[in-house]
This record gives sequence, structure tokens and C-alpha cells, in this order.
Amino acid sequence: MQTAIKDKNPVYVAKVLEYYTPNKSAKGTDLISKQAKKTKSDLVRVNLLYWLGNAKAEQAAPMITKYIADKNPDVQKAAVRSLASFDSGVALRPIVGLLSQTDETTVNTAYQTLAAFEADIVPALTSGYLNFSLQGKVKALQLISLRKADSAYDLVYAEMMNASDEAVQKQASLSLKDVSTSRNLPQLFDLIEQSNVANSNDVQAAINAALSTEATDKQLDIINTRMAQTDKAYVYYPSLANTGSPIALTRIMEGYKKSTTDAKAAFNALLSMKTFDAVYPLLDIARASKDKTEISQAVDALTNLIVASEHTGIVKANYLQEVMLLAQTIKQKKLIFRHLGNTDSFQALLFTEQYLDNKDLKEDAAQAGMKIALNNPQYASDATVRILDKIAKTLSNPDAAYQQQAIAKFLNDNKDVNPFVTAFNGKDLTGWKGFVTDPIKLAKLSPQELAEAQKAADIAAAESWVVEEEGILTFTGKGKNLCTEKKYGDFEMWVDWKLLPGKEPDAGIYLRGTPQVQIWDTARVKVGAQVGSGGLYNNKVHQDKPLKVVDQRVGEWNTFYIKMIGDRVTVYLNGEIVTDNVVLENFWDRSQPIFPVEQIELQAHGSLVQYRNIFIKEIARPEPFELSKQEEKEGFKVLFDGTNLYHWTGNLIDHVIEDGAIVYYPNKARRLDARNLYTKEEYGDFVFRFEFQLTPGANNGLGIRTPQEGDAAYVGMELQILDDDAPIYANLEEFQYHGSVYGIIAAQRGALKPVGEWNYQEVIAKGDHIKITLNNQVIVDGNIREATKNGTADGKEHPGLFNKKGYIAFLGHGSIIKARNIRIKRLD
Repeated sequence: MQTAIKDKNPVYVAKVLEYYTPNKSAKGTDLISKQAKKTKSDLVRVNLLYWLGNAKAEQAAPMITKYIADKNPDVQKAAVRSLASFDSGVALRPIVGLLSQTDETTVNTAYQTLAAFEADIVPALTSGYLNFSLQGKVKALQLISLRKADSAYDLVYAEMMNASDEAVQKQASLSLKDVSTSRNLPQLFDLIEQSNVANSNDVQAAINAALSTEATDKQLDIINTRMAQTDKAYVYYPSLANTGSPIALTRIMEGYKKSTTDAKAAFNALLSMKTFDAVYPLLDIARASKDKTEISQAVDALTNLIVASEHTGIVKANYLQEVMLLAQTIKQKKLIFRHLGNTDSFQALLFTEQYLDNKDLKEDAAQAGMKIALNNPQYASDATVRILDKIAKTLSNPDAAYQQQAIAKFLNDNKDVNPFVTAFNGKDLTGWKGFVTDPIKLAKLSPQELAEAQKAADIAAAESWVVEEEGILTFTGKGKNLCTEKKYGDFEMWVDWKLLPGKEPDAGIYLRGTPQVQIWDTARVKVGAQVGSGGLYNNKVHQDKPLKVVDQRVGEWNTFYIKMIGDRVTVYLNGEIVTDNVVLENFWDRSQPIFPVEQIELQAHGSLVQYRNIFIKEIARPEPFELSKQEEKEGFKVLFDGTNLYHWTGNLIDHVIEDGAIVYYPNKARRLDARNLYTKEEYGDFVFRFEFQLTPGANNGLGIRTPQEGDAAYVGMELQILDDDAPIYANLEEFQYHGSVYGIIAAQRGALKPVGEWNYQEVIAKGDHIKITLNNQVIVDGNIREATKNGTADGKEHPGLFNKKGYIAFLGHGSIIKARNIRIKRLD
């Protein structure tokens, strides 16, 4: 070892040291320390110094310290890093002392080492600060910032105010925010109020940092107290803005309306805000301003706030369209289009069309529109096809040929897709008519009466509903609803709406002539509007309020996506679901279900409201089921005609209408009786006819004479609905086969059609006698009292077996099933 470490070959020495490390001893460490001092090879010395540091050989610290200012930077770095690996008391002061050097490399080495130091370095920095070189002072201030050392505040403040060197003063100014706390605020407040304060932005940053250590309410108290004591309250607007508080925002806007000085300070404070609430005042200022510079600054801030927000793409797109109208430069407009292309918003796609002829922006508009359209085939519409066709002709970039091919492929792949169709052309009231009366009264008018009433309504509508040049439909506040000429059954709908400031803003969308998907000003708390728009306002039995509040303020655009299938309505407001598959009740006659087909209406409610981008897609569905002449004669009543679940209650969430059938999608999280779909009325003796379709392994049941709580198989009577040919049911009891009175009377097998085909079943319940016919084959014909005179087949208690009456129910278990064409005739 003694001979090896004296070798001049640094590679050899490194290998020897690597071998020696696991077997180190005090004697060997002493030898290495002495050789590090004696060797004439800087490369060997570097290896030896690093080894001493890794070995924690603190006894070598005095020797290592001699090399921390060595002329050879590698030796110096090895000495500093090795020294730093020892106890801080041994290493810290010599390393801090390097900040007194003027050599940039030496100072940087010290800085990098101290920055990684785990121990507290601040006392050594502050006590030695006066001896540091100018470069060392800058680095010391940076280290104080890194450590957020509020104990060094006085030093930093003094250097910011009095340092003769510009670089030191600038760094102190930058570091002030990292060392300031609330106890320093009085001094910082005094400073910021000086009209000639240097580095005012850095002082403001320090104030904001100091305030941020307190809760928001406390921050506001501190700021308001100071503002009340000065005639320069405007200097505190940035601090108010930094709180992000709505209260602060109100205070800033109050200042904006005072003097020119206040207005400028308030505007600059708004520009610095990071909360979305600042969008509203910035929009107001930009819309009213005639100062192009001010508008341009607002546009930049608005774009950043909107894009950085957590709002949906739809909300971002609606606001970005507003900002586009204010943009002052081509650069700003190009940036907005890039952001619009990322919103995946149908509204943004539609917006791009008006810029496809703009020589400066057509390529940017084309790229944004193409991106949205190709990524969202669900936006297929007549407008989408038109816009993509224009885009294909507009593209002129190096990849245009490939993009045109992609557009052609997209259009071909989606040519058979059922599209949204433009319901408002943006030019006139083509396709719309005036409101005459509700659908029930309308049906009672003679053709001549209707024609005369419609003519008068159309004349009135032309005065009440005005088409703006920008493709906006405006209700003037006087008149009646505007209705589609076409009647709709099942459909999807897009519509943008905006309530305008004024007296009691209020509106809505009538679906199939029925009020309504609500639109209103959430500030109207006296009428309950704080719940938000998008609810089914006139519902009395089913949910009427939206799930959440996602309205934008009055005067800004909102977007509805509405889907109506049967009597169920789903509403998305601004991209968030607010009504989830809820039954829309017939407001005009609550004893009747919703109309299967009727017009869509834009409500007139005596206040100003605007609409745009109205698109409707019809969803094909079978014609409503009707009774045969014979069944009508016999007194049957339709319980489900494929369009609504008006005669049913219970689980209306998991039972949905699809293609004219009730489809049950099981949710095993619900308790057993909460999975069921019940008739609204009770029945005793009856004839019940329906069709059903099974899925593989399906298990369900038809409850009869059952209450709406408890297991219908026991508290009432269950007639089994089951794919009893499925392998999983190979070991069934006879009373569990399809059609069996569960646990009581076994059904004959063999009448079920293969899974996926529709079965027709009739149930006759008369007193204690149950007869079930499946696909024209009688599978049960028995008396439940006779069947149980010696006990039940399953050996269990059935306390509800002899109920005189009860509800009929589909008993949801764990499988998807479908049912349709349901009718009943009472026998009692």
C-alpha cells in the first residue's frame, strides 16, 4: 500500500485505493493523507483527496483545507468536495471562506458545494459576508434565497438599499422575496409607497411573498388596514390581486373606477392575476377600451388565463372566441387558433369557418378546424362536411397533400353516420315559427283556426326574434316562444345560449313542446336560481334541479348538449353533466306521459336572451307500440309503448329505453329491491302480455302482487325469467326454470326461443290460479293454494304468496334483459 500510492500513474493509484477502501485503517489513512501532500502529480492528488473525503477522514481536514484554493481547478474541486463530506463544523467555514476569492471558478465551486450542504450555512454566510468578494456576495445572496433564510432579511434589505455594486444590489433585490415574512411588512409597505422606489417589482414580490405566509382573510385584513392609512392605496392592488380572492377582485375594480392612476394600477394588477375570475373584468375593460395597447395586454392575459384554467374545452372555446374578437395582432390571433384546436369543441370547429377566407389566418383556422373534426367523429354534421371541404381547399402547407388525404378518408369513413343538422342558419328564421299554444290545445284547433293562429304568431315572432349579422338569434324581451317547424321524437341537440343583463334574466328550452330545460341567472337567489341552469324545472315527481352549477356569468356564452330518448333527458352544460337520464314530465297534463313527438321551442320569458349554433340530430326509433283492435275491444291498456316509462317507477336509472325496448343494465351495488322496476299502479287479477329478450345466462323475474320493498319472490310472487339452458344453471331445481312460480309451481321447459330472439309471454292471474303461456305454449297452469297445501316446493316461507293485489315488477338481478310491447287488462 505504501509503495503503491506513491506511484505516479493516477489510474493505478485509483485502482489501489478502490481495492483498499473495504480494508481501510487509521495507519493507511494517515499514509494516504501524507502522500496527498507530498505527491507532485495533481491527478494522483485528486484521487487521494477524493478518497479521504469518501473515507470521512476528518483528521486530514487541515491538510485538505490547504488545497481548497489550489490553482488547479480539479484539485480545488476535489478538496472542496472532500472537505464538504466531513462534519459541517470542520468543513463549512473554509468553504464559505472561498467566497472571498475573486476567481470565478473558485467562487462557483464554493457556491455549488454550499448549495448541496445539508447543514445550516446561513450563519456562516452572514457573519462572513463583509469579507466576500463582489462575486462572492452575489453567490451568498443566491444561497440565502435558496435557503429561504428570513434570518438574513436585514442583510438582504440593506444590500438592496445601499450596495454600491449594481450586480450585488440587483441580486439582493431579487432575493428579498425569499427572506421576507409578515413581520417585515411595515418596512416593505413604507418602501413601496415611495414614488421613486427602485426595483419596485421586486419589492412588490417580497410583499406578496410575506403576505402569502398568512391565511387569505388575514392577508385582506392587513392590506385593507394599510390602504385605509395612505393616500396611495393603488400601490396595494397587486397585493390584493395576489390573494386571488373574489373580495379583492371587487376592491380592485372599485379602484379602477376612481382616478387615472388607480385605473392603471388596477389594470396592471388584473394582468398579474392567476385566477379565472379575472377573466370577467379583463373582458369588460377590453370591450370598452379604445386604447389598443391596453386591449392587447388584456388579450394576452385573457388567453393565458383561459388556457391555464381547469374549465372544459367547451368553456375555453367560448371564451377564446370572445378574445379573438378583441385580438389586436395577427400573432395573437394565430395563438388563439392554436389553442382553439386543442379544445375539442364543436363550437370551436364551427367558429373556424369564418376565417377560412382570411389571407393571414386561413391556414391557422384550417389546422384548428381539421384537428377538432378529425379527432371527434361524433361532431358529424352538415356543417362539418362543409367546413372540412373548405379546409381541404384552403390548406397550403408542406403537408397539405397528406392532410387532404386524411380529410377525404374521414369523410368517406363517416359518410353513413347520422349527422347533426343545422336548425338555425344564422341568417333568418327559416325552419322556425311563432308559438300558438300548448300541444294539447293545439290538437283541438280546426285546420282553419290553426292556420289563422299560426299566421298571426309568425308575424309576432318576426318582430320578437331578431337575427344579428354575427349569426346570433336574439329575443328582444317581448313576445312568445319560437318553435321549430319540424316535430322531433328522440334527438340530440347542441345550442349555445347567452342571457343578457337586464331585468330578471330567464329562459329555457322546451323539449317536445314541454317546459323545460331551465336557463337562468344564478344570482336570482330569491327564486332559487342559485342551483344553476340545465335542470328540468317543471318536474314535480322526478328530479328537477341540476347536479351542479356550471353556468358562466350573465352576458357570456354557455353551451347545452341535450339528449332525449323516450321520456328521458340528459343535459350537459358547458361540457359537464347536470341532468342524468331524468324523466321529463308532461307539464300540460301530468296524468299523461310526455308527447312522443313534438316541436322544440326557445322560451320567451320577458328578458333578453341570445342563441347560436343550434344543431339537432334525430335518432331513429320504432313507431310507438299500439294495441290491436281486439285488445282495445277487450280493455287492454298499454304499460310501455317504447317511448316512455310513464307507467313505471322504482329503478329508473338502470332501466333505460333503447330501440323501443326497456333495457336493464344491472348495478349490483344497489340493494335487491332497489334494482326493480315497478308499475305505478297495483293489480290484483289481470292478464299481462309482454315480449322479452334474454342475454346468455340471463336471470330476472316478473314480480306480481308484490309490495315495492323486500324480495318479491317471498313478499309477493315471482315468475321466473331465466336462460335456463345456460350451463351455469345445469343443476336447477324444477321450480327455478323459466316461467315457474318461484319456489311454488314448476314450469314446463322447451318453449323458450334461443338467446337473442324475442319471446312472447302472457300471464293470467285470477285469484289463486296462475296461467302462463310462453310462445303459444302453456308452461304453467296451476293453483298456488293447492300447490302449497303440503308446504312450499322450496321449503321456505312465502308470506306474500296470497296477496290480493300488489305491483307488477321486473326484478333486476345480475343480467341484461330487454322487454317491450307491454300491456295489461284488469280482471277485477
